[in-house]
Amino acid sequence: MLLRQLEYLVALARERHFARAAAACFVSQPSLSAGIRKLESDLNVPVVQHGARFEGLTPEGERVLHRARRILHERDALHQELSEMRGQLTGTLRLGAIPTAMTVASLLTTPFCEQHQHVTVALESLSSRDIMRRFAEYEIDAALTYLDDDALQGVRKFPLYEERYLLLTPVDGPCATQTEIGWAQAAELPLVLLSRRMRNRRVLDEFFAADGSAASPAVETDTVDALYAHLASGRWSSAISHAWLHMFGIPAGMRVVRLRDPEGARRPSVGLVVAAHERDSAMARALLEVAGGAGVHDALDDLLRAHLES
Repeated sequence: MLLRQLEYLVALARERHFARAAAACFVSQPSLSAGIRKLESDLNVPVVQHGARFEGLTPEGERVLHRARRILHERDALHQELSEMRGQLTGTLRLGAIPTAMTVASLLTTPFCEQHQHVTVALESLSSRDIMRRFAEYEIDAALTYLDDDALQGVRKFPLYEERYLLLTPVDGPCATQTEIGWAQAAELPLVLLSRRMRNRRVLDEFFAADGSAASPAVETDTVDALYAHLASGRWSSAISHAWLHMFGIPAGMRVVRLRDPEGARRPSVGLVVAAHERDSAMARALLEVAGGAGVHDALDDLLRAHLES
């Protein structure tokens, strides 16, 4: 049994298509199919449900797939550890991030790349559920997410910052001249917010409710980019995280106003999470070392202060 055959199996399970899996492995489809058959012969079990097209894995194949991912992960981890011992970490840092934390990812990836110039970074937007699945399948090394998410199990957590909330509103709007407003007052404005299936929106709804109100946005979207695109029209207002200012700033014709924390409300913490099985990973360890000196919390606070004083 060769590692290459395990790579074929992992690619086939991911792509669920023989031709796409072959392309992902940079081999011909007959070569990939032959490798899968050789794997089945070596293990003396059927791994793939054979048919005219890919129909899934057998129960034995699912068990082999889990082990294959782990074996390939250990191979990559070994290469990384050996490169670290030579004084020059190499490989790929696979980093996931929930969409609302993507805006600050560069505060980590930029200093990381400066310190580890022979490592590439693969950054991917993922839901919290996808983050846990990717950890289980050994497909990411670390992730940026809300640390109070109930979906996070079997991970180590490293806080980076607490979200602070602001009203982003047109300069000629009824709240633009105030320095701070309550959530009930913000709820009366024409709003665009993230959709309710996103963790950020559920946090905002808790803050609105804690102030005795409820938001009824005219527009809901599942990306921060689309939210900002609507704000640029000058018609809408929104409750935003201060972390978004790092990437998007304040559109022309808009200004930010503090949203007062309702009594008893807790600001959610955002940080890095690393799976328990990554405890000794050279790549995860290198990222955490960079994160410890990146000053993400202070950088975002300085940015918030500058925008509020402008």
